[in-house]
Amino acid sequence: MSTARARHAILALSIGTLFFLFEFVARISPSTATEAITRDLTLSSAELGVFSSLFFWVYAPMQIVVGLLLDRWGARRFVVPAIAFCAGGIALVGAAPNVEVAGIGRLMTGFGASFAFVGALYAVNHWFAPARFALLSGIVNAVGMIGTAIGVVWLTALTETAGWRPSFLGIGAVGGGIFLLALLFYRDAPSAGDTETHATPLGPLRQIVKSPQVWLISLVGALIYMPINVYGGLWGNEELTADHALSAVSAETAVSMVFWGMAAGSVLWGAVSDALGHRKWIVFGGAVAATLAWAAVIFTPIDNFWLIATALFLGGLFCGVQMLTFAMAKEGQDQSTVGTVTAFVNMIGIGAALVFQPLVGWLLDLTGGKHALALASVPICLGLAALLVFTLREPDQPHLR
Repeated sequence: MSTARARHAILALSIGTLFFLFEFVARISPSTATEAITRDLTLSSAELGVFSSLFFWVYAPMQIVVGLLLDRWGARRFVVPAIAFCAGGIALVGAAPNVEVAGIGRLMTGFGASFAFVGALYAVNHWFAPARFALLSGIVNAVGMIGTAIGVVWLTALTETAGWRPSFLGIGAVGGGIFLLALLFYRDAPSAGDTETHATPLGPLRQIVKSPQVWLISLVGALIYMPINVYGGLWGNEELTADHALSAVSAETAVSMVFWGMAAGSVLWGAVSDALGHRKWIVFGGAVAATLAWAAVIFTPIDNFWLIATALFLGGLFCGVQMLTFAMAKEGQDQSTVGTVTAFVNMIGIGAALVFQPLVGWLLDLTGGKHALALASVPICLGLAALLVFTLREPDQPHLR
């Protein structure tokens, strides 16, 4: 790789990863101030779940559109304005005078964010060698998780001192800075935007939806990622303060261990998988271990911060095997469909939040705030993922031989 190409590759990967970090903080921002937002916007627990899930209502279906656009025309022309849209959305939530305007801001945030993760993995695939995909995609996810783990604790403390509205406006300003970086330095790889392989823009999608393997991989990934979306992304802080007697900042610190664990697992399992040349049984083992770790958090009355934080770290660590589902899906497709297949797997994974975030809120209202019953869905989903892994075949990986 020439010096200029290497520089462009590193910049594209760095900016894409930074955008993913930013959108993830924007995604989970409601979890840092659930009581304040509920009070300020006059929401019930179920309505807060619906408000938070608005992000995913636009994010999830946009994944297919994003994948098709990137496969057809490359990433720069879409990723750069998407950063501005995401930043503007979170700022609008912070400035919103009522829940209707805040909802529009949440939808805007989800729309812009829909280009982040797929755009980052698209850059990995087109700028770097195939043998490095699992590891580098794991690093992308790890940076997002680590940044979120740090940022969510800082943001929780900030919302308690400065208020949630100024905090959200500050997040939007940070996004504006990332937009300027992308505008100046983000470039597409020479191989990006292959318009010759498929006769129509929908060609990659037709190829993907005909594959039972892709559907199963996507479902497994969704079930393993469910705790990150539901517990880490919204309800964990509340569960820890209600059932384990932690303070708001201590609870958010403990929840942040989910993201630290996910970061470590994303890199660890990617490296192990590339070294061994296997994916399937690593995913199975991770799903089983994650089931046990999350059951320990949700169903036991432990109130020791360090024990809770350790269990949540392990839960995130083992959920890190979810990143291998992207490699498994990609390895069954040709190069011209990478953006679309990555987006498809991500759409199914994120789409689960459309069901589970509001469902947990509804169950909390129904049971009078019994978090263990409402969050029993977490280990259930992980156990189901482990069972479904048996239906998968190990993908062919000639680049690892």
